[in-house]
Amino acid sequence: MNGNDPLPSWGEGAAKTAILDFVESVTGRGASYVPPAERIATFDNDGTLWCEKPMPIQFDFILRRLSEMAQADPGLRGRQPWKAAYERDYGWFGTVITEHYAGNDANVGTVMAGILAAYEGISVEDFEAKSDAFLRTAQHPTLGRGYLECVYVPMVELLGYLEANGFANYIASGGGRDFMRPVSQEVYGIPRDRVIGSAATFQYTSDDHGGTITHKAEADVLDDGPQKPIRIWSRTGRRPLLAGGNSNGDIPMLDFTQHPGKPSLRLLLLHDDDQREFAYTSGAEQALERARKSSWTVVSMHDDFKVVFGP
Repeated sequence: MNGNDPLPSWGEGAAKTAILDFVESVTGRGASYVPPAERIATFDNDGTLWCEKPMPIQFDFILRRLSEMAQADPGLRGRQPWKAAYERDYGWFGTVITEHYAGNDANVGTVMAGILAAYEGISVEDFEAKSDAFLRTAQHPTLGRGYLECVYVPMVELLGYLEANGFANYIASGGGRDFMRPVSQEVYGIPRDRVIGSAATFQYTSDDHGGTITHKAEADVLDDGPQKPIRIWSRTGRRPLLAGGNSNGDIPMLDFTQHPGKPSLRLLLLHDDDQREFAYTSGAEQALERARKSSWTVVSMHDDFKVVFGP
């Protein structure tokens, strides 16, 4: 590897060239220069920064809890999503996700109700401890590695390269904000306050020990689709200069990454490597079409990643 190469895990090609040229253009002293305060980069997480198949990592975390609930209460075993969790019918959850990205949310409410009920009443500290322990101990069902080892090395390199060039990196994920926060700094170099994601509502109860914040069985926001640019603006007050995603739910975020008179870069990760990861376009059909029409940069996992995961 070239010791001067800021992206050594990226293969030489159009995607790597687009990234290097873009960063050079906004950091150089030419007409395209953008001050560091305006250099915002946002990334989806599931399927963009870490593996999302055969199901998103947080789904495994939630399904284990739903199964525990069904074990304790037989009355839940005939109701979705507890039924699928108890019977380990993971295909049902996969279908719901595929339907969602195709615009059919008929079953999303059912899944969300179960997810919200799973940790109702738990304190934010206890939830974080449970998610942190899960991420550090649970194994991916088919890849033979821990979940924290399912991070895409080239994308972590990209995050580091951007940070070294004055960018503030944010996660803007449909996954749970408080699920990702315990590991975001360690895994991605992204501080927990720059994690934007889906969340439940909370309630605060005063006591003699500083009070307690607990989860309620109510959704605050599902950070997907049109909600992504809204939440990004709410948090940063800026449009991103660069955004990366992999699915139809990322289209609004990628669209939002446009500036009159300023360069921007939209990256769409294509999962086309069934030997090292997975090959699929389900849930990304519209995004791939938009990438073609709008000249987004498509990153081929097969062609553009020299490696996918770390050792």
